[in-house]
Formats: sequence, structure tokens, C-alpha cells
Amino acid sequence: MYAWIGFYLSPELAQDAAGEDADPIAALATFAVVASGALGAVIAGWAADGVGRTAVTSACMAASGLCALAIGFAAELGPWWPVVVALVWRLTIISNSAQFSASVTELAEPDRIGTMLTLQTCDGFMLTLAAIHTVPWFAEELGWRHAFAPWRSAPSSACSPCCICGACRRP
Repeated sequence: MYAWIGFYLSPELAQDAAGEDADPIAALATFAVVASGALGAVIAGWAADGVGRTAVTSACMAASGLCALAIGFAAELGPWWPVVVALVWRLTIISNSAQFSASVTELAEPDRIGTMLTLQTCDGFMLTLAAIHTVPWFAEELGWRHAFAPWRSAPSSACSPCCICGACRRP
């Protein structure tokens, strides 16, 4: 989503710009969205050490999926609401990625950790690549307000297996 967030935010923020060029504001908002992932990783790391990685990973995946679904509807509340949703999305999507990797190292059999991390990383890159290439198509077919909604299922679909693994062994 973050590869296209600036394209989405610019026309939304233009509603609030009172005739001014919204692109610089959208660029700053996009930077804030991308940069907020670092904060999310730190917060999730602290939380995961306290309540468990699989619980935090599952919560972050559910939240990021809900954000992908909600961002289009948030625009109807006002031009700055999509920025808020995008910030929450980025905080949670980066968090689930980092915690997912940490969970794999703790839950996988010791002789399979490298293979499992490779598989998990490849899956993450494939999902990212697919999202980058399909969001423009969804934007054309559904409009920018709903271009991210089809990607809600990617993080959400991993919640159940993560919870099941976490119930077996709590890292």
C-alpha cells in the first residue's frame, strides 16, 4: 500500500487545500506514513516481549487488514482521516512483519529456522510485489478510495495460523 499511498492521499488532501497545490502536503504525509513504520516496530517489539510475539503479530495483522479496508471509507469522514488510517496501517504492517520473523525463529524447529525464514521473507516480498502491481488496476476498476481494500485479506488470512501456532507454544 505504501508504494501508492501518495497517489491516493494527494487528491484527498486537495479537498482541504482550498485551491492550493496539495502535492507537497501529500508528500509530507506520505513521508510520515512510511517513517512511522520504525516507531511501530519498536512499540510492537516491546509489547511482544510482554504479551508474546504471536499475540502481537496477530493483533497487528488484523489491524493492518482493517486499515486496508477502512482507508477508502475514512475519506468520507474528511480529507485527513485517510492519513490517520494510513499511519495506523504502517505502524501495524511493519510491526507484524518484524514480529512474524521473530516468531518464526522461536516457533520453527531449530534445523528448519533458515528455511522457514527464507520462505516467510519470500512470501512477504511476493505479497508486496503483487500489491505494488495490482493496486493501480484496482484503482482504475474500483477507484482510489477502494483500491487498497482487496489487500485486507493478505494480513488477515495469516491471523488464524499465527494464533494456532501461538497457542501451541507461546514465544
